[in-house]
Amino acid sequence: MLSVTLADVRLFLHVLAATVWVGGQIVLGALVPALRGFDGVTKVAARRFNLIAWPAFGVLVLTGIWNMTSGEMSDEAQMTLNVKMAFVLLSGVAAFLHARATSKAGLAAWGALGAVGALVALFFGVQLG
Repeated sequence: MLSVTLADVRLFLHVLAATVWVGGQIVLGALVPALRGFDGVTKVAARRFNLIAWPAFGVLVLTGIWNMTSGEMSDEAQMTLNVKMAFVLLSGVAAFLHARATSKAGLAAWGALGAVGALVALFFGVQLG
């Protein structure tokens, strides 16, 4: 059996947090249309999701910083990381604005932008991995 390293723990926490942040947005986005027929259920589901989503986003940021400081990168990898970070920021800001939106159009636009930002950041994270 392979020994467990600190790098393994760091990567595990990063992937787990990404699973919650990105996967949760996809699942919630798929469930919202089905939940709309039940009075107030979508807001309750969104609030409950936020209880785990934002801590997961925090873990993503912290482990992302930890990942960045753990080794040297080529210029190409650094550029990819910079692009990834822009999409992480987009995802977080859009999710924050989505949570504060009051119109259906705002909820839809910010929710979609946050999810797309998260998916693109995930793609570049896989590319860096």
